[in-house]
Amino acid sequence: MFQFLCKMLLKLINWQVEGTLPDAPQYIAIVGPHTSNWDFIIGIIVRGALGQKIHFLGKHQLFKPPWGWFFKAIGGTPVDRRKSNKLVDAVAQIFKSDPEFKLALAPEGTRSPVKRWKTGFYHIAIAAQVPIVTIGLDFNRKTLVITPPLEISGNLEKDMTVILDFYRSIKGRYPKAIPDFNEP
Repeated sequence: MFQFLCKMLLKLINWQVEGTLPDAPQYIAIVGPHTSNWDFIIGIIVRGALGQKIHFLGKHQLFKPPWGWFFKAIGGTPVDRRKSNKLVDAVAQIFKSDPEFKLALAPEGTRSPVKRWKTGFYHIAIAAQVPIVTIGLDFNRKTLVITPPLEISGNLEKDMTVILDFYRSIKGRYPKAIPDFNEP
């Protein structure tokens, strides 16, 4: 029933999906560009329409009352960005303990423009030995674009160049420049 409702909502708001999610038990989906709260709403609707159980990480403030229960119920895990934690190791452990775990992340980590994307998703993929699926929210075309999985090479600079090149063709709700990759 939920999947049917989400398919109807997608049709109602004139959004479409281009590409398919991999038929793989585990992966990290990076979704971008993240420029608006609508990104999350569209993502949840598409996830429901595709009938997929994909988890996400969100800033810890989202998980406080009155809505915290809702974000947890739809697959969210709170992250306190003010604290130094071993998030990469913790998420890699979840992948190792759950053979059907899929995770969606926004690599910018914020809706604001950034000079450099966070690379935690990449390090999680390396540690968990899972592919990365790039997903673009193209508001110009009202299309969620899904690419085939990227089997990462272990060469961060090379792989990030491929990833960022894909996102340069995607226009967010509030377009912003996709940064070049440079190591810190």
